[in-house]
Amino acid sequence: MSTELLSGIHSVEAALNYDAGNIVELYIETGSQNPRIRELSERAREMGLRPHARDRAALDRMTGGTRHQGIAARYTVPPPRPESELPQLIEQAGREALFLVLDGVTDPHNLGACLRSAEAAGVTAVIVPKDKAAGITPTVRRASAGAADRVPFVAATNLARTLKVLKDAGVWLTGLAGDGDRSVYAIDFNGPAALVMGGEGEGMRRLTREACDFLAHIPMRGSVESLNVSVATGVVLFEVLRQRSA
Repeated sequence: MSTELLSGIHSVEAALNYDAGNIVELYIETGSQNPRIRELSERAREMGLRPHARDRAALDRMTGGTRHQGIAARYTVPPPRPESELPQLIEQAGREALFLVLDGVTDPHNLGACLRSAEAAGVTAVIVPKDKAAGITPTVRRASAGAADRVPFVAATNLARTLKVLKDAGVWLTGLAGDGDRSVYAIDFNGPAALVMGGEGEGMRRLTREACDFLAHIPMRGSVESLNVSVATGVVLFEVLRQRSA
């Protein structure tokens, strides 16, 4: 398993909260008076992890100039969940099952923002193709504000086959496309559902599109042709949540 360097309060705090066993080393800025960093340092000590003090210049070099806020951690990266876990996730979630499928999102900031919205909306799992798509990186972790450690993340070797697994288990697939034949607000999201989003620029691939039960669009009044994938994801996820909360 590989390791990566997490930097910033949100990323390190999420790892301590949800995956502390994979933190190899913790670094804090020498003499930091930030109460959140001091709190995280104390929690780490209680877990048996001794923080290492480093001056700001050393942290700057260590993190490559990213905004570390005075704290960083060396972290063992867990692998994505295997596709074989999907039937169990579907069964556990029941009628509340909700999957977010991202077909080829390559920008780590977009993936991080999608994960953040997914966690807030109670998504069962986020599914991405194994190849030609962003994975969980330090940038994704920062953009997700900790959600990357809380939402099950599945990397599918064959996305079309994975979508068939969802359909065979009774999950209805709605793909978002500008030329979708109905408004997303006309889709009934009560019951097991999956929201399928295309990648930046290209949109959904043909086989992904053909696997969807519905193709829907987000009604817009302005002159822009489309929304950023992370914005569109947030809009539709919270439409699902609105319907299910009614």
